[in-house]
Amino acid sequence: MFGHKQDNKQQQQLWDIVDQEMLDTHSYTGRSVLKSSVRKALNAVNRAQFVPEIYQAMAWQNHPLAIGCDQTISQPYIVALMTDLLDLQKSDRVLEIGTGSGYQTAILAELAETVYTVERITTLAKRAAATLGKLGYTNVQFRVADGYEGWQEYAPYDAIIVTAAPENIPDTLVAQLAEGGRIVLPIGRFLGGQNLIRGVMSKGKLSTKNVLPVSFVPMLPATD
Repeated sequence: MFGHKQDNKQQQQLWDIVDQEMLDTHSYTGRSVLKSSVRKALNAVNRAQFVPEIYQAMAWQNHPLAIGCDQTISQPYIVALMTDLLDLQKSDRVLEIGTGSGYQTAILAELAETVYTVERITTLAKRAAATLGKLGYTNVQFRVADGYEGWQEYAPYDAIIVTAAPENIPDTLVAQLAEGGRIVLPIGRFLGGQNLIRGVMSKGKLSTKNVLPVSFVPMLPATD
């Protein structure tokens, strides 16, 4: 939709690795193959455009990379899996907590109608907004704020994704999820054991399932 061409050979090698990881983790996730729409979105977004210049040679490797401010861009497999677990439709409104580099944001924007993304670190938010604007994304709204508060103004959301780990699912975010909405996030203490969780809102109650052990930076409140 919005993406730009990249090194097709490196790209294919990475997604071959991701495909294998999907198969290897199927017993945990229940998903052995990425949706075709998710694969198309992943192919459309050049990860190298979202990492610092010194790491661009490693952009198509399947591991996280530092992006400054003690934050990281997630491992491509985890980005792919979390996106797939959201089960997005083109008409969906998505809330993202943790804009970071903007890479996950771009992938969401390829799949959904509108993405509302919240970042607590002003430097990262401004950088991501500039990158996404340069790439032509027009269906993303940015906010610098405490991710624990969500973004009530545009709730409810069809999907919510959190890219840092709170110790528990924030009640504020649950309250902003639409009926039938999906939430995907890591929960648990940093270096103390975290799990990727998928929740679905049904009849006003959130039903959750543990998906996979993961390791994310902790979700912290805004300090500004």
